[in-house]
Amino acid sequence: MARMAFPVAVHLFLMKNNKILLLRRFNTGYEDGNYSVIAGHIDGGEDVFKSMIREAKEEAGIDILLSNLKIVQVMHRKKIDEERIDYFFVCDNWSGDIKIIEPDKCDEFLWVDINKLPDNAIDYIQAAISNYNSNISFSIFGW
Repeated sequence: MARMAFPVAVHLFLMKNNKILLLRRFNTGYEDGNYSVIAGHIDGGEDVFKSMIREAKEEAGIDILLSNLKIVQVMHRKKIDEERIDYFFVCDNWSGDIKIIEPDKCDEFLWVDINKLPDNAIDYIQAAISNYNSNISFSIFGW
């Protein structure tokens, strides 16, 4: 049996006063109209921390120091046709003004109470936030 190769992604729980920053996906072909968090795939040659710092800059225009990022969860996730590994970070300290940098992929940023997510938040994102609130650092989703 061949070894599996998993897509690896990073996700950011950007926090302010018990609120989390969500973004509404737009025009991507995946979960459009639903809420997620700042996220993206790891590029070759970069570690998960550098990837998260890059994605925060590319999607929201903010700068995050490595020392302000903390991994709070790893999720092994199964979709219909593939498996994935997701790293979830929390950060409550950044510089720069949050703004939509990729309007072709995101049409709204929204601060919401971390305990009152909108119904149209993506299912695995809801699960990851719930796990974060429950101090669960590893999860399996979609099996």
